[in-house]
Amino acid sequence: MKTFELAGSSRTDLGKKATKALRKEEKVPAVIYGETADATHFVVAKNDVRKLIYTPEIFVVNLTIDGKECKAILKDLQFHPVTDELLHIDFLQVSEKKPVVIDVPVILDGLAEGVRAGGKMSLDIRKLKVKANYDKVPEKVHVNVEKLALGKSIQVGDLHFEGLELLNAKNSVVCRVQLTRAARGLAAKNG
Repeated sequence: MKTFELAGSSRTDLGKKATKALRKEEKVPAVIYGETADATHFVVAKNDVRKLIYTPEIFVVNLTIDGKECKAILKDLQFHPVTDELLHIDFLQVSEKKPVVIDVPVILDGLAEGVRAGGKMSLDIRKLKVKANYDKVPEKVHVNVEKLALGKSIQVGDLHFEGLELLNAKNSVVCRVQLTRAARGLAAKNG
């Protein structure tokens, strides 16, 4: 996983009025949950988190809050329902001892047999939910589709990755080769 450097400052005033004032200053309130029972509330600059949030990639965040450093992953984001402005960020502190649950993007490798025969590839699950230690989580999960025939699919239960536990339902379809009208017409003409 790639790393992302982020600096923030702690905050004690957690009320609605204080939070609104922070957002006017182009700052985003955030919380980090983790090893200790209580959460740490802090604030980061909106421009500092832009490259962390608006990307399909996943990062381990090296977080520095008032000089104290820790490693975390992005857990949740809250956006305004109308303006899509970033309102709040939740981080989860990570360690080598405890596994994390995170969504990892799926990449399809190869050209499927069914696509060569006139079918259309459909990616149904763009991200797989995995459980593993943060240092074992890959940036992307690669699925080889070269042997996928026309009308066939690959389900979560068919996939196995070393060191990763897949948490999606075993019968969920990751990708499939769909029959197109042209392929159906060709099959009817030949049959």
